[in-house]
Amino acid sequence: MSGPAAFEAVDEAAQLVRARVGVPWQAPRVGIVLGSGLSVVKERLEVACRLPYGEIPGMPEASVIGHEGALYLGSLEGVPVICASGRVHLYEGHSVAEVVHLVRVMAALGTPVAILTNAAGGIRRDFGPGTLMLISDHLNLTGQSPLVGPNVRGPRFPDMSHAYDPELRDLAARVAARLNLRLASGVYAGLLGPSYETPAEIDMLETMGASAVGMSTVLETLALRHLGVRVLGISCITNHAAGRSTSVLDHREVAEVAARTSAAFSGLVEALVSELG
Repeated sequence: MSGPAAFEAVDEAAQLVRARVGVPWQAPRVGIVLGSGLSVVKERLEVACRLPYGEIPGMPEASVIGHEGALYLGSLEGVPVICASGRVHLYEGHSVAEVVHLVRVMAALGTPVAILTNAAGGIRRDFGPGTLMLISDHLNLTGQSPLVGPNVRGPRFPDMSHAYDPELRDLAARVAARLNLRLASGVYAGLLGPSYETPAEIDMLETMGASAVGMSTVLETLALRHLGVRVLGISCITNHAAGRSTSVLDHREVAEVAARTSAAFSGLVEALVSELG
């Protein structure tokens, strides 16, 4: 599914969300995508509607540990939000259109700002497990783009000079300082997966300027910026990347470290949403 068919499914899903929420409809001020082990934010929501992914037109069910697979509509800190608890990935065999489907639905519902979160491996040696990293830019090394094919809406050649909104990043830095929370900053490398990278690949990514590495987020950012949505990206560093430690990389450990960081992460996201509202 791509081109016009993909956006027909987006519009159908947006219509379903509006119908399930009911009247009065209020467009979300902030969209949030929660990565592996970072679902704690949804527990703070005042929920108006919960939609499992399997009930959303065009959306496959989530299958990876740490990804609940449900879309929430409600409010956080009194601000209307739409929150995706978990995501689907290219490495699961899904199409690019399916990977970015939910963020396109957020855009179709009139959401002006999206906070994208993920669990990532730390390439910089001073980025240990538990570090929160503001994404300053990304490297799309998936070999894919949601913009390939007929251009149904949005500019044909969107500018990506500021993929991650500078004003939102400044706001996040100020909020983190107010919370006495260390918030690092760096470039996120998005790869296809599902295997973790080799030490040689990590050395290559470091040479290319990457600070952290993961298997999500970059395609969502492309889709959102194409539709005019401002993006803020936050990575939770859950492990040292391959070759940076002697530990064997394991996804369960990734989810566990993300969960241990959840209080600081949740506090940051809540404060950001309050400011954006």
